[in-house]
Amino acid sequence: MNTNILIILPNWLGDAIMTTPAIELLANEYPNARFTFVGSFVSIEALKHHPRCEKAVVDETKKSSNRLIATYKLAKKLGSFNLAITFRNQVHSSLLLRFTNTVICIARQSWHSMFLLSHTPNISTNQHLVKQYAELAMSDNSDFKNDIPALKLYIKPIKHQKPTLGINAGATYGSAKRWYPDKFAEVAAAFHDKYDIIIFGGPNEVEMANEIETHLKSKNVHNYTNLAGKTDIKELCANIAGCSLFVTNDSGPMHIAAAYQVPTVAIFGSTKHKETSQWKNEKSIIVRHEMDCSPCMKRECPLGHHDCMKGITALEVIKAVKSLEI
Repeated sequence: MNTNILIILPNWLGDAIMTTPAIELLANEYPNARFTFVGSFVSIEALKHHPRCEKAVVDETKKSSNRLIATYKLAKKLGSFNLAITFRNQVHSSLLLRFTNTVICIARQSWHSMFLLSHTPNISTNQHLVKQYAELAMSDNSDFKNDIPALKLYIKPIKHQKPTLGINAGATYGSAKRWYPDKFAEVAAAFHDKYDIIIFGGPNEVEMANEIETHLKSKNVHNYTNLAGKTDIKELCANIAGCSLFVTNDSGPMHIAAAYQVPTVAIFGSTKHKETSQWKNEKSIIVRHEMDCSPCMKRECPLGHHDCMKGITALEVIKAVKSLEI
């Protein structure tokens, strides 16, 4: 008999990918598990390929004129489950679980989850987000803690014709997380004789990618492909998965690379590297500068100088990439 499990995914692509070890733990805990995923468009597009996924639903209740009623209607459409978990710490996700009439509902402890749901463990935030998600999913089983698996995506990698260096200058959350296009171009140019270059980016990062392209042309580098704004989530994952090396900001694509064990240099500034760095990637290097004001966790630099990123040189990142080649 199947164990039907409802999982409410985080909205951000990177956060959704960081739930995958927790999902694998659930799949091992319940051998007959069948998952229903509910989440943002990007999170669903990344995770709907899981072999145990029976249904994947994009949550569009936020667009409704009355989100409460829309949440209720979605819950009734989904039906009840043997187990329901939300990885969001948000009142409407707690309501969604409650409205399904599922008996066992799990969410991080908060005023709304404690009021609405059956299981609300108090999860420490002073640990990697992967650990937080795993602890939430396995709140009734403490044996998992020393054996949390790596990130896992089920999208087949593309085999690039030549060794390929991926460049990702974007970070959806905000400009404070972003290193600079000219510096990314300088790194790419340093390796163009050994690797083809792919420039990645979302629909809102095309201008940034085009700036990298302009800098590469000025350096007489022509063996690149600019995919910014030209891939869906499946294609993004497949192309990153096929890279030989990856240079990126703290972002969703950084976690895609980790899921495929792509050797990665990750550049951190405003965010908490101990909580959102690549999880269990055997070849992963973080480049960051310790500053009194970081990590500020702001979308834009609140002090206006952005020194946490401006201070990082292309040479530092080039050295880090070379160390991964050894």
